[in-house]
Amino acid sequence: MSDALKRDAAVASLAEVTDGMRLGLGTGSTAAHFVDGVGRLVESGMRLLCVPTSERTAAQARALGIPLTTLDSIGELDLTVDGADEIGPGLALIKGGGGALLREKIVAAASRRMVVIADDSKLVGTLGGFPLPVEVNEFGLKATERAIGRVMAAHGATGELLLRRAAGGEPFVTDGGHLIFDALFGRIPAPEAVSAALLDIAGVVQHGLFIGLCQRAYVAGPDRVLVVDA
Repeated sequence: MSDALKRDAAVASLAEVTDGMRLGLGTGSTAAHFVDGVGRLVESGMRLLCVPTSERTAAQARALGIPLTTLDSIGELDLTVDGADEIGPGLALIKGGGGALLREKIVAAASRRMVVIADDSKLVGTLGGFPLPVEVNEFGLKATERAIGRVMAAHGATGELLLRRAAGGEPFVTDGGHLIFDALFGRIPAPEAVSAALLDIAGVVQHGLFIGLCQRAYVAGPDRVLVVDA
């Protein structure tokens, strides 16, 4: 059921895409359904120029014949469509479960509009049930880990801070060559304060709190796709 709902949300969001757009393509299982839909639009003759947020999405898009470019070449994007791990009040998000949070945030920030797509399990009253990904530099890893732990303690975190591992057990490495800590806060009632505190840590590259970036969400439930505006 969950994959069908992800597909429903992705299909509904294709209504946002118009001919001639400069489009950001998200990463993850829900975003993959959107990329499939963009491939069908391109095949039908729609002219689009797209910027992928990960090497995985880039490979999928190339296989579908979707024209790709870079932010350096194109500048501002018209729209980015991406998934989310949690959608909170005001369309504040936790993203990064797929490990592409840095590129996702760069692309979203370079877009006039950001739309997220998800199944209704991702809607929450307060962010923090999903572990917050924190992308870090490998140098000084232990010092960075201790500093993130202090931020968690200051904001009442109830869970662990874990270095993300790949399938083989080695540390997960992002497309940018960084590592990721997953910080289980439990609840993040003040995401702006947590964001600022994490970004003050020298070894933190970026984190998965997306605040003030998303304008609309397509959230699929068993009976319909709900459109939520910020």
